[in-house]
Amino acid sequence: MLTSSAEDPRLAGRVAFTYPNFVSYTIARFFIVVALEMQSVAVGWQVYEITKRPIDLGYVGLAQFLPGFVLFLFAGHAADLFDRRKLLIACYAGFGLCSALLLAISWRAPHSVHAIYVVLVLLGVFRSFNFPVSRAILPHLVPEEHFSNAVAWNASTFQIATIAGPAIGGIVYALFRGPEAVYATAVTVSVVSSILTLRIHTLHTAPARELADREYDRESHRVPDRVADRVADKEPINLRTVFAGFRFIWEKKLILGSISLDMFAVLLGGAVALLPVYARTILHTGPWGLGLLRSAPGVGAALMAIVVAHRPIRRRAGLTMLSSVAAFGVFTIVFGISHSLIVSLVALFLLGASDMVSVIIRATLVQVATPDEMRGRVNAVDMLFIGVSNELGEFESGVTAQWFGIVPAVVLGGVGTLLVIAAWAWLFPELREADQLTVAELVPK
Repeated sequence: MLTSSAEDPRLAGRVAFTYPNFVSYTIARFFIVVALEMQSVAVGWQVYEITKRPIDLGYVGLAQFLPGFVLFLFAGHAADLFDRRKLLIACYAGFGLCSALLLAISWRAPHSVHAIYVVLVLLGVFRSFNFPVSRAILPHLVPEEHFSNAVAWNASTFQIATIAGPAIGGIVYALFRGPEAVYATAVTVSVVSSILTLRIHTLHTAPARELADREYDRESHRVPDRVADRVADKEPINLRTVFAGFRFIWEKKLILGSISLDMFAVLLGGAVALLPVYARTILHTGPWGLGLLRSAPGVGAALMAIVVAHRPIRRRAGLTMLSSVAAFGVFTIVFGISHSLIVSLVALFLLGASDMVSVIIRATLVQVATPDEMRGRVNAVDMLFIGVSNELGEFESGVTAQWFGIVPAVVLGGVGTLLVIAAWAWLFPELREADQLTVAELVPK
C-alpha cells in the first residue's frame, strides 16, 4: 500500500514519490522542461548564427518576457478560477505548437529571425499561464506534511531537466547540422507531457482543507465528490481581486524581500543569455560545447536540490538565502573572466548550486505563506519577478554586451549582484532574521 510506503522511514527523503499524482505531474513537467531547454539552445545558436550580434540574443529573452509582463495578472487569476489541470494541459499543447512553428520556419524560411521572434512571443504567452498554474497545482498533489519534500524534488527534477535538455539539444543540433531535429523532438516530448497530465487527479482544495483531511481517501489519493462539492465559491473578476496578489506580497515583507532579491540578483548576474557568444568566440567550441555550458548550472542545482531534499533547511533560512545569492554573484564573476572551458563549467556548476538554495527557500516561503484561493495570483506576481530576472535579464545582458563587451558585461553583473545583497540585507530585516520556513512562523494566528 502507498500509505505504508509514505510512512516507511527509509523513504522519508523521497516520500513525495509515493503519491501517483505527484509522479505524473513531475514526469510531465520534466519532459516539457527538457523540450523547452533543447529548444532554447537551438534558438540561441540559430539566431546568433544568422545575425552574429549579441543584442539579438537579448531580443530572444525580451520576446518571451513581454507577454508575461502584459498577461501575468490575467494568467494568475485564471489559475485561481479555472480547472488547473486543464489549463496545464493547454499550456503543454501550446508549447508543442510553438515547437512545430519553429520547425516550419526552419524548413521554409531558415534565415527569418523576425519569424522566430513572433513564435517566441507566442511561447511567452503560454509560459505566462504555465508558471502560475503549475505552481498553484503542486500543493494539491501531496498532503501538507509532505509538501516541502515535494518542493525540493520538484526543484530537483526541474534542474535535472535543465541538465538533460541543453545537452541533448546541443548534441542533436550538431549531429543533424541544424535545428530541425531539435524542434521535431520538442514537439513529440510536448505531446507526451500533455498525455501524462491527463492522469493527474488533485487531492483537495484549500477552502475544504479541514474536511478533506478527514475524508481524504488514501487508497485512491482523491477526495470524495461530496467533499469537493463543498468548496467555497470562486472570487469574481474585478480590479480588486486581480491586484490582490500584489497587495498580499506588498504586505508580506518577507515574501517581497525574497522574490525581489532573487529578481535583481539574477537580472544583473545572468550570464546564460551570452553563452552562445562565449562558446563561439571566447571558449572556441561548437553547439555541443554550448549544450554543456547550458547544462552545467542545472547539474549543480540538481545535486543541491537532492541534498536539500534529504537535509532540509531547518534554521536561519534568511541568512542562508542571502549567502547563497552572494555566492551566485561571486561565481558569475569567475565565469566572466574565465577563458577555459573547464573553469567555466565549474563556475557555472557552483553558480547553479548556490542559486538552487535560494530558489527552494523562496518557493517554499511563497507556497506555505499564501492561501490556496490566492496562490494563482501570488504565483503570477512571482512569475513576473522571475520573468524580469530571466528573460528581461537576457535582454539586459545582450544590451550591456553590445555596449561594453562580453566579459565586462558579465563581470559588472556579478558585482551588481553583490551590491544588491548588501542593500537587501539592510532594507529587509525580516529576510535577514527569517529562521524556520513553517506555517507556524510564516502565517500569523
